[in-house]
Amino acid sequence: MKSFKAITTIMHEIVEACEMDRAKVVKEELFGQDTPFLAVYVESKNSCLVMLSEKEDRMGTLAVAVPKPDNLLGPVTSSVLLGNRNVVSARMFAEYVAVKKGKIALVSVYLDKISELEAQAFFMHLIEKVLQAESRKEAEKV
Repeated sequence: MKSFKAITTIMHEIVEACEMDRAKVVKEELFGQDTPFLAVYVESKNSCLVMLSEKEDRMGTLAVAVPKPDNLLGPVTSSVLLGNRNVVSARMFAEYVAVKKGKIALVSVYLDKISELEAQAFFMHLIEKVLQAESRKEAEKV
């Protein structure tokens, strides 16, 4: 019969394995032009979702990007799934995340008052912050 310590160790390993299969969530924000810019990042085993927004977490124009397999040359494939505002930013950021993570990327961009061009620098900084935060979480687990 296994000891209590051995059973506890096995249960702990099972819980850790289950947690690794769960999606990772990171939230970040920064302020610019007297406006809060927000990012919510969700990463699963095969995909990433990034919600970029101004003032509050909201769904905006949604783009998807699929990375090319390593053995194929050419650009990332992307398309807008929903919305017609901020299309350039949504596709650009979806393609960027797909390449960086090597996974399917969905990116939503919602802007209320700030122009798409003005917001791009803030959103790029937020994407870098959430990707770095997620990488730090992974490093801490190891």
